Amino acid sequence: TRKESSAASDVYKRQERTLSIIKPDGVSRGLIGDVIKHIEGRGLKIVAMKMLHLTQAQARGFYAVHRERPFFEGLTTFMSSGPAVVMVLEGDNAIARWRELMGATDYRKAAEGTIRREFATDIEKNVVHGSDAPETAAFEIGYFFNRFEILA
Repeated sequence: TRKESSAASDVYKRQERTLSIIKPDGVSRGLIGDVIKHIEGRGLKIVAMKMLHLTQAQARGFYAVHRERPFFEGLTTFMSSGPAVVMVLEGDNAIARWRELMGATDYRKAAEGTIRREFATDIEKNVVHGSDAPETAAFEIGYFFNRFEILA
């Protein structure tokens, strides 16, 4: 039947992926487990994860799209100030769902129940990062992970 063939095709439909970063402030404050609990509690699947300490050059490469913005130097200095946890999240509408769970960049404007509302202390030191579009997610995931490091 038509309904059965639609359900069967949904099984083979590739889930959307997005990059998530627990920023140096989140790592130094011991929030890794709290963030992961939020992610898994919302039904997003972690298909790759590692901890790393970005160099200034690596942070500049990752945030190159913002190089003309006034916050670029502060952002790249902060992102290279300590270890961070990078993850690939997967699920239906993963990009939008992760961005909703993170909350507004300005934690004071973030909705109740979001990670930034609960844990952020500063507009820049706001605990987490997430891709904002499929094209951005593809670049960002590829920046940190090769295809052998992402589990299907």
